[in-house]
Amino acid sequence: MFSFRRSFLTLAFAASASLVLQSPALSAQASSSSQPADPAPQSAPTAAQAPSQGQLSVAARIKARREARRAAAIKEIYSHLYDLNIGTGYLRFHPGPSLQRLNEYDWDVTVSRYYSERFGVAVDARGSFGKAFIPPISNPASAVPHPEISQFAGMIGPTYRFLLNPKYSISGRVLAGGGYGHFSGDLGHFTPISLNLYPDGASPVISASIPIEYNVSPALGIRLAPEYVFTKYGSETQNSLGYTAGVVVRWGKQ
Repeated sequence: MFSFRRSFLTLAFAASASLVLQSPALSAQASSSSQPADPAPQSAPTAAQAPSQGQLSVAARIKARREARRAAAIKEIYSHLYDLNIGTGYLRFHPGPSLQRLNEYDWDVTVSRYYSERFGVAVDARGSFGKAFIPPISNPASAVPHPEISQFAGMIGPTYRFLLNPKYSISGRVLAGGGYGHFSGDLGHFTPISLNLYPDGASPVISASIPIEYNVSPALGIRLAPEYVFTKYGSETQNSLGYTAGVVVRWGKQ
């Protein structure tokens, strides 16, 4: 009887141990504890990064195309070999040692030859006309109250475009040459000196101006040039301010 109980307990213990070892939870736990841990997953790129890079690329292409069109337009306009300006002008001129300034109105023709998009040489010819005011104290018997005077000048000098734009340009120009002043046109038997006018004669002429051009088309523009003009008639220096304005026609290719 005792041996039967002992045999029964031995068989029961063996069966329990076999069931425990075959349990799936314990097998999985043992397997997981025996294997190394998986590496942490890397973070995937966010969805916002890819569109921003694409947008930058599109913006760069648009900017490059815009700059290419601008460069092509500038080359088309400012690569002309010659331009001709025909127009008019205005000058505040001092006609005599003790006389007040008068308004002179000009005709002006300028031909420029360009050696690059920016640098050229200009040749200018002009004539200026006005009426001086002679006060009674200087006018014997009020014989000639408003004598007509005129000036003619020819100059040459460099011109340089500081700013180039498809629609407009801004330049600097300095011209130098000679001129002739005619102050005795309608004085009769009076002399210019007797009316405090400068005597007829030649003078050096220097002009410094800032031509501003608006482009109507690649071959056609409108020019306005504020200007300072230096002359020396008689024994005095005349410092005059004014402007020239006209239509510019371009032709030829550099």
